[in-house]
Amino acid sequence: MASIRKLVYDKSKPLVFPGVYDAITAKIAQKVGFEAMFQTGYGTSASLLGMPDYGFIGSTETIENARRICKAVSVPVIVDVDTGYGNPLSVWKIVNELETIGAAGIFLEDQKWPKRCGHMAGKEVIPKEEYAEKLRAAIDARKSKEFIIVARTDARATEGFDAAIERGLLYKEIGADAIFVEAPKSVDEMKKIGNSIKAPLVANMIEGGATPLLPSDQLHKMGFNLILYPLSVLYASTFATIEILKELKESGTTSKLRKRLVNFDQFNNIVELLKFRKMENKYATK
Repeated sequence: MASIRKLVYDKSKPLVFPGVYDAITAKIAQKVGFEAMFQTGYGTSASLLGMPDYGFIGSTETIENARRICKAVSVPVIVDVDTGYGNPLSVWKIVNELETIGAAGIFLEDQKWPKRCGHMAGKEVIPKEEYAEKLRAAIDARKSKEFIIVARTDARATEGFDAAIERGLLYKEIGADAIFVEAPKSVDEMKKIGNSIKAPLVANMIEGGATPLLPSDQLHKMGFNLILYPLSVLYASTFATIEILKELKESGTTSKLRKRLVNFDQFNNIVELLKFRKMENKYATK
């Protein structure tokens, strides 16, 4: 497995990585060549519960989903743990459990629980001193420096842009490996983040979200090392599912859209059927 710390701190090129929400989307992301991936909290809530990123999932759902995803791939998986689901001891516990199952790191945010997606209205943040306690607990909990901790602030929406920068600087000083100022609203704001915080920075590219969608090379020049597309796979899967089910409902067949589907053999290749057939033959009674 590639070193996530090396990828995060590599200033020569940006790390562009997608959000995944289950084992099959993770396997596909690895198969097409991504060096790392992100377990999206919104995708976890939507795929497990059919509900929005509105504080409905907890540590159990997050950890169990991460266990399946990490087992399915051999590249680093960074896990969205929302606010840590409680106090500093809760954060300590989830870091310990995620590192044990093979996760490569976490995103930890400073919203008040129950949280909501960073591009939704109505967010609130906890005092920065309270978040600092959670961040220190996360740093203390990890057994290896290879496990990275990304500190996220949602203060842009609640306390203003300058306050969000101040929080980012504080979280860097405490020891976060990367800083994520969520939902800047303009290119100028993004440039100011890059100029103000000298640390690995996250650019969160959500289609239809509050932040401008920019090419990765442009973001890298602004100072963003980590270019995250957290919901692209979820949105694409949803679009494709709607299209195929509408066609099936209206026409009674999927024949018209057959060229837009992977076929049986292609899908079997993704889930490595041949590997298991070889194992089956190996253990078969002679």
